[in-house]
Amino acid sequence: MELTYLQTFREVVKWGSYTRAAEELGYAQSSITTQIQRLEESYGAVLLERYGRKMKLTIAGEALLQYANEIIRLHVESKEIVSKQSKGSLIIGTIETLAAFFLPPFLQAYRRDYPEINVNIQPANEPFIIESVKEGSLDIGLILDPPLTDPELHSIIVRKEELVIVAHPDHRFSALDNVQVQDLMRESLILTEEGCTYRAMLLKSLKDNQVDYQLSYEFGNLEAIKQCVIYGLGIALLPRIVVAEEIRKGQLTAASFIHPDCQFYTQLIYSKKKWLSKSFSDFVDLLSGSNHQNE
Repeated sequence: MELTYLQTFREVVKWGSYTRAAEELGYAQSSITTQIQRLEESYGAVLLERYGRKMKLTIAGEALLQYANEIIRLHVESKEIVSKQSKGSLIIGTIETLAAFFLPPFLQAYRRDYPEINVNIQPANEPFIIESVKEGSLDIGLILDPPLTDPELHSIIVRKEELVIVAHPDHRFSALDNVQVQDLMRESLILTEEGCTYRAMLLKSLKDNQVDYQLSYEFGNLEAIKQCVIYGLGIALLPRIVVAEEIRKGQLTAASFIHPDCQFYTQLIYSKKKWLSKSFSDFVDLLSGSNHQNE
Protein backbone atom coordinates (compact mmCIF):
# COMPACT_ATOMS: atom_id res chain seq x y z
CA MET A 1 0.00 0.00 0.00
CA GLU A 2 2.86 2.43 0.67
CA LEU A 3 3.71 2.48 -3.03
CA THR A 4 0.20 3.83 -3.70
CA TYR A 5 0.76 6.46 -1.03
CA LEU A 6 4.03 7.49 -2.67
CA GLN A 7 2.29 7.82 -6.03
CA THR A 8 -0.41 9.94 -4.42
CA PHE A 9 2.26 12.03 -2.69
CA ARG A 10 3.93 12.74 -6.07
CA GLU A 11 0.62 13.83 -7.59
CA VAL A 12 -0.09 16.24 -4.74
CA VAL A 13 3.42 17.69 -5.15
CA LYS A 14 2.95 17.96 -8.92
CA TRP A 15 -0.32 19.88 -8.70
CA GLY A 16 0.12 21.57 -5.32
CA SER A 17 -3.44 20.60 -4.48
CA TYR A 18 -5.26 17.68 -2.82
CA THR A 19 -8.33 18.47 -4.95
CA ARG A 20 -6.45 18.39 -8.27
CA ALA A 21 -4.56 15.23 -7.26
CA ALA A 22 -7.88 13.55 -6.41
CA GLU A 23 -9.28 14.50 -9.83
CA GLU A 24 -6.23 13.15 -11.65
CA LEU A 25 -6.15 9.88 -9.70
CA GLY A 26 -9.92 9.34 -9.55
CA TYR A 27 -10.03 9.30 -5.75
CA ALA A 28 -12.20 11.20 -3.28
CA GLN A 29 -10.34 14.15 -1.73
CA SER A 30 -10.76 12.57 1.71
CA SER A 31 -8.88 9.49 0.43
CA ILE A 32 -5.96 11.69 -0.72
CA THR A 33 -5.85 13.39 2.68
CA THR A 34 -5.90 10.03 4.50
CA GLN A 35 -3.11 8.59 2.32
CA ILE A 36 -0.84 11.58 2.97
CA GLN A 37 -1.58 11.42 6.69
CA ARG A 38 -0.67 7.71 6.79
CA LEU A 39 2.50 8.40 4.84
CA GLU A 40 3.46 11.13 7.33
CA GLU A 41 2.72 8.76 10.22
CA SER A 42 4.87 6.08 8.61
CA TYR A 43 7.84 8.45 8.22
CA GLY A 44 7.23 10.37 11.44
CA ALA A 45 7.49 13.72 9.71
CA VAL A 46 5.31 16.43 8.16
CA LEU A 47 5.75 16.19 4.39
CA LEU A 48 3.48 18.97 3.09
CA GLU A 49 2.42 22.36 4.37
CA ARG A 50 -0.22 24.75 3.10
CA TYR A 51 0.93 28.11 1.76
CA GLY A 52 -2.12 30.09 0.66
CA ARG A 53 -4.02 27.84 -1.72
CA LYS A 54 -1.05 25.61 -2.54
CA MET A 55 0.52 22.64 -0.80
CA LYS A 56 4.30 22.97 -0.57
CA LEU A 57 6.98 20.46 0.39
CA THR A 58 8.66 20.63 3.76
CA ILE A 59 12.37 19.80 4.01
CA ALA A 60 11.38 16.24 4.92
CA GLY A 61 9.02 16.15 1.94
CA GLU A 62 11.77 17.26 -0.43
CA ALA A 63 13.97 14.41 0.80
CA LEU A 64 11.19 11.85 0.40
CA LEU A 65 10.29 13.04 -3.11
CA GLN A 66 13.70 12.00 -4.43
CA TYR A 67 13.26 8.50 -3.00
CA ALA A 68 9.65 8.31 -4.19
CA ASN A 69 10.71 9.07 -7.77
CA GLU A 70 13.36 6.36 -7.65
CA ILE A 71 11.10 3.78 -5.97
CA ILE A 72 8.35 4.29 -8.55
CA ARG A 73 10.88 4.20 -11.39
CA LEU A 74 12.17 0.84 -10.14
CA HIS A 75 8.63 -0.43 -9.74
CA VAL A 76 7.81 0.43 -13.36
CA GLU A 77 11.05 -1.19 -14.48
CA SER A 78 10.21 -4.41 -12.62
CA LYS A 79 6.72 -4.51 -14.13
CA GLU A 80 8.14 -4.19 -17.64
CA ILE A 81 10.52 -7.08 -17.05
CA VAL A 82 7.86 -9.32 -15.53
CA SER A 83 5.34 -8.56 -18.28
CA LYS A 84 7.99 -9.24 -20.97
CA GLN A 85 7.96 -5.63 -22.03
CA SER A 86 4.93 -5.96 -24.31
CA LYS A 87 2.57 -3.85 -22.22
CA GLY A 88 2.83 -0.64 -20.29
CA SER A 89 2.96 3.06 -21.05
CA LEU A 90 5.30 5.56 -22.66
CA ILE A 91 4.91 9.17 -21.55
CA ILE A 92 6.29 11.69 -24.05
CA GLY A 93 6.57 15.40 -23.42
CA THR A 94 6.82 17.61 -26.49
CA ILE A 95 5.91 20.99 -27.93
CA GLU A 96 2.85 21.55 -30.11
CA THR A 97 4.93 21.87 -33.29
CA LEU A 98 6.40 18.37 -33.00
CA ALA A 99 3.24 16.76 -31.62
CA ALA A 100 1.22 17.93 -34.61
CA PHE A 101 3.69 17.97 -37.50
CA PHE A 102 6.44 15.47 -36.69
CA LEU A 103 5.29 12.67 -34.39
CA PRO A 104 2.12 11.16 -35.96
CA PRO A 105 3.73 8.90 -38.61
CA PHE A 106 6.20 7.56 -36.01
CA LEU A 107 3.37 6.87 -33.56
CA GLN A 108 1.55 4.97 -36.28
CA ALA A 109 4.61 2.81 -36.99
CA TYR A 110 5.20 2.20 -33.27
CA ARG A 111 1.59 1.16 -32.73
CA ARG A 112 2.00 -1.60 -35.33
CA ASP A 113 4.86 -3.15 -33.33
CA TYR A 114 3.57 -2.39 -29.82
CA PRO A 115 -0.24 -2.24 -29.95
CA GLU A 116 -0.55 -2.71 -26.18
CA ILE A 117 1.79 0.13 -25.22
CA ASN A 118 -0.22 3.17 -24.16
CA VAL A 119 1.54 6.25 -25.56
CA ASN A 120 0.67 9.39 -23.63
CA ILE A 121 1.60 12.71 -25.28
CA GLN A 122 1.89 15.65 -22.88
CA PRO A 123 2.32 19.08 -24.53
CA ALA A 124 4.52 21.60 -22.71
CA ASN A 125 7.35 24.08 -23.29
CA GLU A 126 10.98 23.05 -23.45
CA PRO A 127 12.13 24.04 -19.92
CA PHE A 128 9.27 22.08 -18.37
CA ILE A 129 9.94 19.06 -20.58
CA ILE A 130 13.64 19.01 -19.70
CA GLU A 131 12.99 19.17 -15.95
CA SER A 132 10.22 16.57 -16.12
CA VAL A 133 12.48 14.12 -17.97
CA LYS A 134 15.13 14.63 -15.30
CA GLU A 135 12.71 13.98 -12.44
CA GLY A 136 11.19 10.96 -14.17
CA SER A 137 7.61 12.11 -14.71
CA LEU A 138 8.26 11.97 -18.47
CA ASP A 139 9.97 9.00 -20.14
CA ILE A 140 11.02 10.92 -23.24
CA GLY A 141 11.19 14.55 -24.26
CA LEU A 142 11.07 15.86 -27.81
CA ILE A 143 12.31 19.42 -28.00
CA LEU A 144 13.11 21.99 -30.68
CA ASP A 145 16.22 23.77 -29.45
CA PRO A 146 19.87 24.49 -30.12
CA PRO A 147 21.89 21.33 -29.33
CA LEU A 148 21.33 20.42 -25.68
CA THR A 149 24.14 19.30 -23.41
CA ASP A 150 23.18 18.18 -19.91
CA PRO A 151 25.09 15.78 -17.63
CA GLU A 152 21.84 14.11 -16.52
CA LEU A 153 20.43 13.48 -19.98
CA HIS A 154 21.06 11.63 -23.20
CA SER A 155 20.34 13.95 -26.11
CA ILE A 156 19.92 12.63 -29.65
CA ILE A 157 19.73 15.03 -32.56
CA VAL A 158 17.02 13.77 -34.88
CA ARG A 159 17.22 16.44 -37.56
CA LYS A 160 17.79 20.15 -38.15
CA GLU A 161 14.64 22.26 -38.42
CA GLU A 162 14.54 25.25 -40.75
CA LEU A 163 12.90 28.37 -39.30
CA VAL A 164 11.20 30.68 -41.76
CA ILE A 165 9.56 34.08 -41.75
CA VAL A 166 6.04 33.54 -43.08
CA ALA A 167 3.96 36.29 -44.64
CA HIS A 168 0.94 36.92 -46.84
CA PRO A 169 1.76 36.27 -50.53
CA ASP A 170 1.37 39.99 -51.26
CA HIS A 171 4.01 40.94 -48.69
CA ARG A 172 7.35 42.29 -49.90
CA PHE A 173 9.09 39.21 -48.43
CA SER A 174 7.48 37.04 -51.12
CA ALA A 175 10.27 38.12 -53.48
CA LEU A 176 13.00 36.95 -51.04
CA ASP A 177 14.51 33.52 -50.46
CA ASN A 178 15.89 34.52 -47.08
CA VAL A 179 15.45 37.25 -44.51
CA GLN A 180 17.91 38.72 -42.00
CA VAL A 181 17.08 40.44 -38.74
CA GLN A 182 17.56 43.94 -40.19
CA ASP A 183 14.85 43.21 -42.77
CA LEU A 184 12.31 43.04 -39.93
CA MET A 185 12.56 46.78 -39.21
CA ARG A 186 9.08 48.22 -38.52
CA GLU A 187 7.34 44.95 -39.35
CA SER A 188 4.24 43.79 -37.46
CA LEU A 189 5.08 40.56 -35.66
CA ILE A 190 2.80 37.73 -34.58
CA LEU A 191 4.58 35.77 -31.85
CA THR A 192 4.27 32.38 -30.24
CA GLU A 193 3.78 32.17 -26.48
CA GLU A 194 6.45 32.93 -23.87
CA GLY A 195 8.62 29.91 -23.16
CA CYS A 196 9.03 29.14 -26.87
CA THR A 197 12.76 28.97 -27.55
CA TYR A 198 12.69 30.27 -31.12
CA ARG A 199 10.53 33.22 -30.02
CA ALA A 200 13.21 34.05 -27.41
CA MET A 201 15.93 33.80 -30.07
CA LEU A 202 14.04 36.16 -32.39
CA LEU A 203 13.37 38.77 -29.72
CA LYS A 204 16.99 38.68 -28.54
CA SER A 205 18.28 39.17 -32.08
CA LEU A 206 15.90 42.10 -32.61
CA LYS A 207 17.06 43.72 -29.38
CA ASP A 208 20.76 43.11 -30.03
CA ASN A 209 20.49 44.68 -33.48
CA GLN A 210 18.26 47.55 -32.30
CA VAL A 211 15.54 46.65 -34.77
CA ASP A 212 12.22 48.41 -34.10
CA TYR A 213 9.10 46.31 -34.62
CA GLN A 214 5.44 46.26 -33.75
CA LEU A 215 4.05 43.40 -31.66
CA SER A 216 0.65 42.72 -33.21
CA TYR A 217 -0.46 39.48 -31.56
CA GLU A 218 0.72 36.65 -29.31
CA PHE A 219 -0.81 33.19 -29.46
CA GLY A 220 -0.21 29.84 -27.82
CA ASN A 221 -1.76 28.15 -30.83
CA LEU A 222 0.02 27.63 -34.13
CA GLU A 223 -3.16 27.50 -36.19
CA ALA A 224 -4.22 30.91 -34.87
CA ILE A 225 -0.84 32.36 -35.85
CA LYS A 226 -1.05 30.94 -39.36
CA GLN A 227 -4.58 32.22 -39.88
CA CYS A 228 -3.61 35.73 -38.76
CA VAL A 229 -0.71 35.75 -41.21
CA ILE A 230 -2.98 34.46 -43.99
CA TYR A 231 -5.29 37.41 -43.28
CA GLY A 232 -2.37 39.83 -43.58
CA LEU A 233 -2.24 40.84 -39.91
CA GLY A 234 1.52 40.47 -39.64
CA ILE A 235 4.45 38.13 -40.16
CA ALA A 236 5.67 35.26 -37.97
CA LEU A 237 8.72 33.09 -37.34
CA LEU A 238 7.79 29.41 -37.51
CA PRO A 239 9.40 26.06 -38.36
CA ARG A 240 8.92 25.27 -42.04
CA ILE A 241 7.22 21.95 -41.21
CA VAL A 242 4.39 23.91 -39.58
CA VAL A 243 3.53 25.88 -42.73
CA ALA A 244 4.48 23.46 -45.51
CA GLU A 245 0.87 22.79 -46.49
CA GLU A 246 -0.11 26.48 -46.55
CA ILE A 247 2.95 27.29 -48.68
CA ARG A 248 2.02 24.52 -51.11
CA LYS A 249 -1.49 25.93 -51.45
CA GLY A 250 -0.19 29.46 -52.01
CA GLN A 251 -1.80 30.80 -48.82
CA LEU A 252 1.56 31.81 -47.34
CA THR A 253 5.01 32.72 -48.53
CA ALA A 254 8.13 31.79 -46.58
CA ALA A 255 11.74 33.00 -46.47
CA SER A 256 14.50 31.36 -44.45
CA PHE A 257 15.51 33.35 -41.38
CA ILE A 258 19.29 33.80 -41.51
CA HIS A 259 20.99 34.46 -38.18
CA PRO A 260 23.97 32.84 -36.37
CA ASP A 261 21.74 31.88 -33.43
CA CYS A 262 19.08 30.32 -35.63
CA GLN A 263 20.36 26.77 -35.26
CA PHE A 264 17.47 24.64 -34.08
CA TYR A 265 17.22 20.87 -34.00
CA THR A 266 14.55 18.35 -33.16
CA GLN A 267 16.09 16.41 -30.28
CA LEU A 268 15.05 13.35 -28.33
CA ILE A 269 16.06 13.40 -24.66
CA TYR A 270 15.84 10.86 -21.86
CA SER A 271 17.40 10.42 -18.43
CA LYS A 272 20.73 8.64 -18.06
CA LYS A 273 19.08 6.81 -15.15
CA LYS A 274 16.34 5.45 -17.39
CA TRP A 275 16.19 1.68 -17.71
CA LEU A 276 16.03 0.88 -21.42
CA SER A 277 13.39 -1.74 -22.07
CA LYS A 278 13.09 -3.19 -25.55
CA SER A 279 9.89 -1.23 -26.20
CA PHE A 280 11.59 1.99 -25.07
CA SER A 281 14.75 1.36 -27.09
CA ASP A 282 12.73 0.53 -30.18
CA PHE A 283 10.88 3.84 -29.94
CA VAL A 284 14.18 5.73 -29.61
CA ASP A 285 15.55 3.84 -32.62
CA LEU A 286 12.42 4.57 -34.63
CA LEU A 287 12.77 8.32 -34.15
CA SER A 288 16.51 8.66 -34.33
CA GLY A 289 17.48 5.98 -36.85
CA SER A 290 20.74 4.08 -36.59
CA ASN A 291 23.05 7.10 -36.24
CA HIS A 292 22.61 8.11 -32.61
CA GLN A 293 24.42 11.27 -31.62
CA ASN A 294 24.42 11.07 -27.84
CA GLU A 295 25.68 14.14 -26.06
